[in-house]
Amino acid sequence: MTADPAPQPGTVAVERRILAGPETVFGFLTDRGKWLSWMGHDGTFSFTPNGSYRMDVTRGAVAAGRFLLVDPPKRLAFTWGWAEGGPADVPEGSTTVEITLEPVEDGTLLRLVHSGLPSAGACAAHEECWAHYTRRLAVRAEGGDPGPDRWGR
Repeated sequence: MTADPAPQPGTVAVERRILAGPETVFGFLTDRGKWLSWMGHDGTFSFTPNGSYRMDVTRGAVAAGRFLLVDPPKRLAFTWGWAEGGPADVPEGSTTVEITLEPVEDGTLLRLVHSGLPSAGACAAHEECWAHYTRRLAVRAEGGDPGPDRWGR
């Protein structure tokens, strides 16, 4: 067995097994109401290539960018950054997030790769953030309720 290559500098990778099929998981990535059930409080989304989004993630920290790829039920890619209230070193649309969904025996293996982050500190913060939100996504896709977002106060 070979190990995955080390992530490139400025890149965060998060994997999560989800006990739901890729079609179900993809639905939580491309439907406004479903997306906001695991991440964010409000937002506008145009889930098409070059479509924009703007989302209040934590009541004051607003992420924004554009969708680059929408390939159901396998892949979603979008630019990411902070329009308001987030770290100034990751401005709106300045980084890229790619999510791939691989069918596995008991559901889906989600792989999220966030690239273009400017520093080790930005990588650590976004890795913590994506681990938190992919955990909430898994609970929702599996039919559960993750409860109120502790970061959304």
